[in-house]
Amino acid sequence: MRPGGQPNMQQMLKQAQKMQQQIAKAQAELAEAELTGTAGGGLVTATVAGTGELKAIKIDPKAVDPEDVETLEDLVVAAVHNAAEAARELTENKMGPVTGGMGGLGLPGF
Repeated sequence: MRPGGQPNMQQMLKQAQKMQQQIAKAQAELAEAELTGTAGGGLVTATVAGTGELKAIKIDPKAVDPEDVETLEDLVVAAVHNAAEAARELTENKMGPVTGGMGGLGLPGF
């Protein structure tokens, strides 16, 4: 703080620019990341980008039973959920240190 309690605007702008660069880097790393989730002991595997976008589903032929489609559907949902949870955790790990505590300030996107 400068005399009179006024913040140094130039310093604040530098800090904001640094944070913006860190956020951009973290977002790029998330976009490049691929995470997998499995279900049924590996019978179904889902792959998502770090952004949460579903990229691929792999289904082992042993999981395909025409008499029991519901189990396969449940395995697909579980694998996608597992992969999405991994993406959420990665996002928290990448963005948390950058935005650390900003959520309480009511800033959009934090």
